[in-house]
Amino acid sequence: MVSSPSAPATRRPLTISPASVIVVCVAALVCIGLVVLFSASSPIKGGPYAYLYKQFIFLALAIGAGWGVSMADLEQLRKVAWIAAAIALFGLLIVLIPHIGITVKGSRRWLGFGGVRLQVSEFAKLALVFSLAHYLALNQSRLHDFWRGFVIPSAWIGLFTLIVLVEPDFGAAFLIGTIGVILLFLAGARLKFLLPSIGLALLGFVVLVMHNPVRLARVLSFLDPEANRQGTGYQPWQALLAFAAGGVDGVGLGNGRQQNAFLPEAHTDYIFAILGEEMGLVFTLLVVALFITIFVAGLMHVRRAPNLFQFLLVTGCLLLICLQAVINLGVVTSLLPSKGMALPFISAGGSNLLLMGLLIGVIVNTQRTWERPKPLVRRRSLTEVAA
Repeated sequence: MVSSPSAPATRRPLTISPASVIVVCVAALVCIGLVVLFSASSPIKGGPYAYLYKQFIFLALAIGAGWGVSMADLEQLRKVAWIAAAIALFGLLIVLIPHIGITVKGSRRWLGFGGVRLQVSEFAKLALVFSLAHYLALNQSRLHDFWRGFVIPSAWIGLFTLIVLVEPDFGAAFLIGTIGVILLFLAGARLKFLLPSIGLALLGFVVLVMHNPVRLARVLSFLDPEANRQGTGYQPWQALLAFAAGGVDGVGLGNGRQQNAFLPEAHTDYIFAILGEEMGLVFTLLVVALFITIFVAGLMHVRRAPNLFQFLLVTGCLLLICLQAVINLGVVTSLLPSKGMALPFISAGGSNLLLMGLLIGVIVNTQRTWERPKPLVRRRSLTEVAA
């Protein structure tokens, strides 16, 4: 008897996962950042290679840290959520101690280890997101309660925010508070509790800015950068000049003039202006498009989250990347008041690059675990049930 030919195996269509798109976009941003950093840091003492070598070292550490997180069990890591948060809070507090925390331009934000400086608030951002997601998931059924669903998580967010404000770091405090409130809203906290507290927090933030001469001067110069171009509006004005000089095509790598002692922090907070001057409108729009793609792909990815904890964790990681990018791009283009904040994956800075590696590691981790097929459960027969 001739056996009938077996049916050809059906091939699964090739699909590109949202997390893979994010990784590709991040790789493109890192490559652009290394090229622009080499040019932007050329006039700095030590030459361009000094910052480039340091960036490569931290990039390798960020890749290693991200790979480690991507291979971990997030549900097992939840057991140390409070320990990680306690370590982050301890780090934020010891930074404030004189002769321990390193002060730069009036802000005490760094801890020094030999020749390496780490900005503790960068890692505190992830610790807050991690611990807050853990708490909200544990209390998912009680999030409509005033105390458990609003007061306790709000106090936790406020604690991190206030300590960072003391450094002072108004930008990081705003970022931490905003992301914390968004996660609280997405978890299901009641708007009748959230809206009044948001209004009070914004009012308090405005009062603090008005009573801080440096921050107030930055806001006033933002309202009229041309009138303040020789004072507090000097950086934003020089950044605008860089974009104007670059035009569509740019003046070419290494041919820009703004990094030649004209634009302060050209290799860190204002590196996007150097990119605009030397590489032109096309590459600036490309960077914006890459961040938009990361955000959209992240939204598509997070919809498949299996539980509230991982949903909030990945959402928080996505916001830490994209909201920070929005703030930096807004500041450099004078759409927001001046605030020192790195452009993710592009600006020079080891602490932020390490944080970004950890955030991408979380996203890759969930891509790997969420696509893992669930184990088959054998159904018991009627005789087994009767027995």
